[in-house]
Formats: sequence, structure tokens, C-alpha cells
Amino acid sequence: MKIDFKTAMHRLMDAEDVLILTHANPDGDTLGGAFALALALRQRGKRARVLCADGVPERYAFLEIPPEDDFTERYIISVDVADRTLLGKAVEESYGDRVDLAIDHHGMLRLFARESYVEPDSASACEIVYLLLLSMNTRITKDIADRLYAGVSTDTGCFCYSNVTARTHRIAADLLDRGADVAGINVLMFETKKPGFLQLEQQVLQGMQLFENGRISLLTITRAMLEETGCRDEEIDPIVALSRQVEGVRIGITFKERPDGSWKVSVRTHEGVDAAQLCAQFGGGGHKRAAGCQFDGDKDAAAQRMLQAARLLLD
Repeated sequence: MKIDFKTAMHRLMDAEDVLILTHANPDGDTLGGAFALALALRQRGKRARVLCADGVPERYAFLEIPPEDDFTERYIISVDVADRTLLGKAVEESYGDRVDLAIDHHGMLRLFARESYVEPDSASACEIVYLLLLSMNTRITKDIADRLYAGVSTDTGCFCYSNVTARTHRIAADLLDRGADVAGINVLMFETKKPGFLQLEQQVLQGMQLFENGRISLLTITRAMLEETGCRDEEIDPIVALSRQVEGVRIGITFKERPDGSWKVSVRTHEGVDAAQLCAQFGGGGHKRAAGCQFDGDKDAAAQRMLQAARLLLD
């Protein structure tokens, strides 16, 4: 069931021995929110730890916090997880039906936790965590501010996306006042690229296809490309944004091949085109400007299905 803000705050204040779950293939929002919440709970004398099915990618290593002595969880929270399947297979099997509280900002959240607090208008899950921590009279230290800012910055594309609100900027300003390393985090997240990534970016752009008079773009990232350039899966998310940066493109579609041969599809759109509506037709979801789904089997057949649905959406 869904709960209100005040109830969610009291659940956090009453929780003991907390396990915090992120989604698999993690980004700065799920990790930043989870580790910030863990630090805040520890500040209140509680035990808290974070679990991610895929571990913490190298580019987000600065968000990790020292582990605590092992303990048996008594309360389980998920942060930025819109569907239990996004927890990752191993974590879902162990905890998917045991989550007590889901904190999320996806309008298409598939309810799986005992209780869920959802703010679809929030640009990031970290915005919600920030507000909850303030209501709990948490002392937002530099360590907490860094993690919250990283999440806000990640999910807004460094404040370039249409999900940004005046509140988003006010929260970012307050985190800056509290010591967040805004410049350092932004350089690390948006201006630092490895040579292999640049090679991959070049290959992907060379293979870009345009449809519907340039209104739809299609990018493909194969396992062979990753192996040749030495890039890891968690490093390629910035390429997805390129799909809608070509002038005239309204819908950008990126197919990313997984190790098992299936395809993860990421969709990015501009104002007036609902990415979540497109992906929902194939069992996926997300936000209006950023969403995803997945396909098994032949990539070309899957791409044709996506393109046909995208054409209808534009029409």
C-alpha cells in the first residue's frame, strides 16, 4: 500500500537493523540515496547497510561507506526501485517479497513492498531522501550531502533534464551550503571519460541509424564493442543520452546487448513524447523522458517492434 510522507518518516525513525536495497546496474541516484540514508540512520544509533546485486561500479566508488559488523536485518528498505525485478535476480529471490518500505519517484512503480512512499514529481529519489532526513532532524554532514547531491545531479543530467524543478535547485543549493563537493562530483560524473569509452562512443555513433525523417534515432552497443574497447556495462550509460542529442530527434532508442544475449533497451525523448508509455508496451517503464524495457532473442526483430511503436507514438 502507498503511505504519506509523515508515515514514511516515522517508519524510518522506528526502524532497527536496516538493510537498504538498490536496483541492479546501479546509478548515482539509487546508490547516493541508499548510502546517504544508511549514514543518517547510523547517526541515530541504528545499524544499517546497503546491498546492490551488481556491487558498486568503479565510477561510483566514492559513494560507498565503510561496512558495519554483520547483523540480521529486521527492516528492509528499497531506494529508487520501481519494480522488484530491478533488484537483480539474486537479491530479488532473497528479499523481493520482504521489502518493508519502498522509497521511489517513478510514476509507474509496480507496488511490491509492504508500504511505498512515492513522489512522481521528484526529479530523483535523493530529493525524497533529503526531505525525509530533514524531517527527522538529521544533521546533514558533508558525507551525506555529497551522496545526495550525486544522486540529484545524476538523475537530472547535471540539471539539464525537464524533470528539474525549482525545488531541485533549492535542494542542490542547500547541499552546497552543507559542504557537498559540487564541482568535484560534476567533473567525475560528467566530464571524465576513459580512452576506451571514447573509442566505444565513436563506434556507436558511426552505427547510428535515423528513421522517420530524422525524428527517431537508433543506437546499438554489442558485447563485441565492449570487449574491443575494454568498457564495462556500468560505464556506458552516458552514451544513451547521445541518442536524442541529434537535431530533430524526438525519440532516441539504444539497444545494449547483455552477457546472456538479451537486450536492454533505453529510451530518451524530448518534451511531448512519453518514453514510459512507449516502454510500457513491452513490459517496461520509467519516466516521461527516460524509460527502459528488455527483449530476448533477435535484436533486429525487437528493433522493428520498437520502431513501429515509436512511429505510432509520434503520429
